[in-house]
Amino acid sequence: MLFDDTYLTISKPAEGIFRDKGSKFIGVAYPVQSLSAVKELIEDLRTKHPKARHFCWAVRLSPDRSLFKINDDGEPSGTAGRPILNTLLSADLTNVLVIVVRYFGGTLLGVPGLINAYKTATTEAIAASEIISKTINDLYQLSFPYTQMNDVMRIIKEEQLQPTDQHFDQSCMMNLEIRKSRLIAILGRFEKLDGVKAEYLSTI
Repeated sequence: MLFDDTYLTISKPAEGIFRDKGSKFIGVAYPVQSLSAVKELIEDLRTKHPKARHFCWAVRLSPDRSLFKINDDGEPSGTAGRPILNTLLSADLTNVLVIVVRYFGGTLLGVPGLINAYKTATTEAIAASEIISKTINDLYQLSFPYTQMNDVMRIIKEEQLQPTDQHFDQSCMMNLEIRKSRLIAILGRFEKLDGVKAEYLSTI
């Protein structure tokens, strides 16, 4: 099997609503890059929904879909964060945070009812989202003497790469995102040039 270097995520925030026995569950899906974004987005929703009872959430991160975190925010264990996460898993989405805001309607829903409510609110939020496919890229820092500028730029143009953080002087430096499936071929081209060094920074 060929290495799969794509993943699914969402392009912008989206919202879905589920109601059951007077309780209202508002699912909000956000595209996120790190856990550090979670706290601020939850606080933002708490400000918008001051009378809501619970703010339960799940987040899934990284292109290899390996990082996740869940929070039941006072609901019985396993009835909120886990169903939200499971819905993200079944949709195969990553770099996505879903927060479900619950307004309590006075009637207890029981464990099966809660699981269904948090799952459905998440499903509705995902259904309202624009799902996009992104490639898994490795970020490399390229350094080279100014005399190699033309050859380096020719490869960048032919391979349709987008340089960032460029710095040109006697010695030049730039960051390049290189799609994982093209990594060996592209780095091989740069390595054939005298004085060109490529240093791995991170996977994005």
